[in-house]
Amino acid sequence: MRISGKTRPVVLKETGRLLWMIGFIFLVPAAVSAIYNEWYSAGGFVFSSCITMIFGRLLMYFYRNADEPLFNNALIIVAFGWLASTIMGGLPFYIIANITPPEVLSNFIPEGAAYQSSLLYFKNPLHCFFESMSAYTTTGLTMAVHEPSVGKGVLFYRSFAQWLGGAGFIILALAVLNPGSGRSSILMYRSEATGIKLKPKIIETTRGIWKAYFFITLFSTAYLVIGTRLILPDYPFRDNLFDSINHAMAGQSTGGFSTLDDSIATYKSPMMDILYILPMALGSFSLPFFYRFIILGRFCELWKDIQTRALIICYLIGGIILSFLLCYAQIVPEPFREGTFQFVSAMSTTGWQTSNISIWDTPSIVFIVFAGMFIGGASGATVGGIKMIRALMIAKGMRWQINKVFLSRNTIKTIKFDGKSLLPEQMNTELANAAVFSLLFLMILLGGTFVTYFFMPDGFSFADALFESTSSQSTAGLSTGIVDPTMHPAIEVTYIFQMWAGRLEIIPVLALFRALLTGTWYRRI
Repeated sequence: MRISGKTRPVVLKETGRLLWMIGFIFLVPAAVSAIYNEWYSAGGFVFSSCITMIFGRLLMYFYRNADEPLFNNALIIVAFGWLASTIMGGLPFYIIANITPPEVLSNFIPEGAAYQSSLLYFKNPLHCFFESMSAYTTTGLTMAVHEPSVGKGVLFYRSFAQWLGGAGFIILALAVLNPGSGRSSILMYRSEATGIKLKPKIIETTRGIWKAYFFITLFSTAYLVIGTRLILPDYPFRDNLFDSINHAMAGQSTGGFSTLDDSIATYKSPMMDILYILPMALGSFSLPFFYRFIILGRFCELWKDIQTRALIICYLIGGIILSFLLCYAQIVPEPFREGTFQFVSAMSTTGWQTSNISIWDTPSIVFIVFAGMFIGGASGATVGGIKMIRALMIAKGMRWQINKVFLSRNTIKTIKFDGKSLLPEQMNTELANAAVFSLLFLMILLGGTFVTYFFMPDGFSFADALFESTSSQSTAGLSTGIVDPTMHPAIEVTYIFQMWAGRLEIIPVLALFRALLTGTWYRRI
């Protein structure tokens, strides 16, 4: 099948649907901007909404006679749809930065601060694309050096974009727009998400996922408002409410954007660090798990679910190990506080930061990279990394391969994994899939590391380059300081690609590139 033939109309029609939906999404931060009397920001969001909806509507009109998506179309639609949506998602940053007068920008700067508004950085279109990709892929790396200086509307948009991108554009489109036939909906759903059907109809499944997602976000908001009030009673309630709403969305999506200048470290409170561990952990659990736990009331799933159980154990053990590594290195003042928080932040790929990672020693950086960010949270969650289920499969496969040595040639033994009994052939297939994906992930990760190393400023080490590249591809959003508006464009473009590929688990992105480069796409046999 030629990408320029039947496939292209299908891809562009479905992309038009996504852009139409994104246009409506821009109206929400426009309303928030109006509440805070940020009229230039509100106008920027409305203008962006009009442009995006018109563009999306035109694509839907011109390709209205396109066929229903097939499986090979679905992979390309997901990759191209996400790319187009994040490009348009950067439009509000660019428009607001260019229409807001200097005197209005100065009003965004907190009293007593000696820096310029970070909105000025978004006059660079590449920075806007980077910020949008980071937001919708729930990464959390940012060009907004001083977050409070961009205005409440833009801050809310960043968090809201992470929250929407966490559950996924395709899942949102299926839940709201209900496009196409049941078969095409299933193909689209499987291309972006876990493929787990929670209900007989795929539309009911996506709506069930969003119901659980929304409930957990509401819980996190109330939890943070009450917790902040108890821990910091003098903190203004209006600021508390705004911070908690944004941080609940960023936490549940494991996005990690913050309304504060130095992320969670701004609170300067050990108790606030402890408070924020729960939202990060909740965001790393799978959405199907939440559906079973909350909607169906299966509370035993908390320990029965293999990924949830493994994550809880890893948080405890990994936090302790990283804390001892930092304690041994004697480079941070509070190693156990910083080590525990940063390991949960890394493995959940949330990216909230309370420690100056740029001063960490190499063993601590390597540990948090491969034991935390590289693995990531649960499959079916909003996290990055290779996902916990693949890490568990590889570990199970290694033990199985060793045990096979002691079995007779005629012995056929089933392998139990994640509540299933697998025959040797099935186990080989599952293990091969997990290993191949992990190898692909590692190869792209190393490529990004070398690009970073060759173009990064002086003063950074190879370990810093490895950390930053892993943070981008695992959508963790932690930084040693390489990500900055002054970084080389080659690094910025590389990280945009890594965030995109990491969020979509690589295969859809490779499918799109293959179709574009070769002009052909072969059906699966």
